[in-house]
Amino acid sequence: MAAEGQSIAHINGEVLFVPFAAPGDLCTIQVTKKKRNLLEGRILSLEKSSPLRTTPPCKYFTVCGGCKWQHIYYTAQLEQKQQQVIDAMQRIGKVEVEKWLPIIGSEKKFHYRNKVEFTFSNRRWLTDDDIKNLPEGYIPTNHYGLGFHIPGRFDKVLDIDECYIAAELANEVRNFIRQFAMQAPHLYTFFDLREQTGLLRTMMVRTSTTGEAMVLISFSENNPQLIETLLSAIQQQFPQITSLVWVLNQKPNDTFNDLEVHCFAGKPYITEYIENLRFKVGAKSFFQTNSEQANQLYAVAREFSQLTGNEVVYDLYTGTGTIANYIAPHAKKVIGIEYVPEAIEDAKENSQLNNIANTHFFAGDMKDILTRDFIAIHGSPDVIITDPPRAGMHENVIQTIIEASPKRIVYVSCNPATQARDVALLTSAGYKAKLARPVDLFPHTHHVENVLLLEK
Repeated sequence: MAAEGQSIAHINGEVLFVPFAAPGDLCTIQVTKKKRNLLEGRILSLEKSSPLRTTPPCKYFTVCGGCKWQHIYYTAQLEQKQQQVIDAMQRIGKVEVEKWLPIIGSEKKFHYRNKVEFTFSNRRWLTDDDIKNLPEGYIPTNHYGLGFHIPGRFDKVLDIDECYIAAELANEVRNFIRQFAMQAPHLYTFFDLREQTGLLRTMMVRTSTTGEAMVLISFSENNPQLIETLLSAIQQQFPQITSLVWVLNQKPNDTFNDLEVHCFAGKPYITEYIENLRFKVGAKSFFQTNSEQANQLYAVAREFSQLTGNEVVYDLYTGTGTIANYIAPHAKKVIGIEYVPEAIEDAKENSQLNNIANTHFFAGDMKDILTRDFIAIHGSPDVIITDPPRAGMHENVIQTIIEASPKRIVYVSCNPATQARDVALLTSAGYKAKLARPVDLFPHTHHVENVLLLEK
């Protein structure tokens, strides 16, 4: 098995990457791309199945691009993810971790995602079965779909009726909205990604372990009557929705972080708990997409921090302050830094919500805020917790961390490769990689979180 959910074969000294294969498969493969000694291919037929193989439950598997490993037993997925982070640390970072703890698997294997986003399109992707059933000479026009983007095709959307990793409510709401819109397709037009026209653009469903749920619909045309009619129908059909919100997006892209979110019914947020802490999650808020496993992830980070109550802790890339507030009762003071101003406001509000008084949050670019002067004002950190985006940390941030000289650094990462790169710089400056533990928040995908402890 290889990175990005692919498997590897070696053919006459050349490396062949094959998606949706498994170690031990005997396959007939068509080579689709060749670059020097690297080949890419696809399975034409499976002559003999690997003992790691199982039957994927989703009929869209291999087409939608979301799950890479539904065909692999979950125990084998966990073994691969553990090995993936070890290999990255050794091969990319050239770092030996003193002790690896076993990966923490997800109790929920399916329907674990608490946030799912779907796209409306008038150019839905036609599967092989769809094409076989089309009448001769048929030219698809206004072929509506509501689902996920096809990988590599920005204007094509796979129409789905069930996603096996989404919350079940998300599937029910999506199917209802699609059915409602199709009763009047000339009014409830689906978005044309090329022409940038159409009423219905995207939708998002967020759920929580508290039983609350949020539905957000993004419209690209300001038609108050149609908007209100659709939202009223959703409210009537799903009384369990506690936050029904919408946004008018007439930009050339689907992001809405810079747009006003209107609350049609209920509250403009839902509530989630991590242990005994309560968090408000708004339409724009970042929150881990697997709530139960987020508990596990943060527990590992707190354990690695070894807090006694007397430490000054810096939480870098704090987001909405989830980790900062989670560890605050165990620290003297926590400084949270985050690029997105709205996230920092959420972080402050979450502190107030939980009566936490020893957190301090700052918004801005990490490399600009985390300076010697900043540290002189707010105190030298005893512990730094960093949870950067997939790109990892900027070199200036790493240098400032080294100069700040904390006793411990707890590095939480969703990208083993960039974590290994950054850890190599930290170990070259006098830190030792003492302990690491992967946590799986994303069953059936190749993504994995890893928590690593460095000590001076």
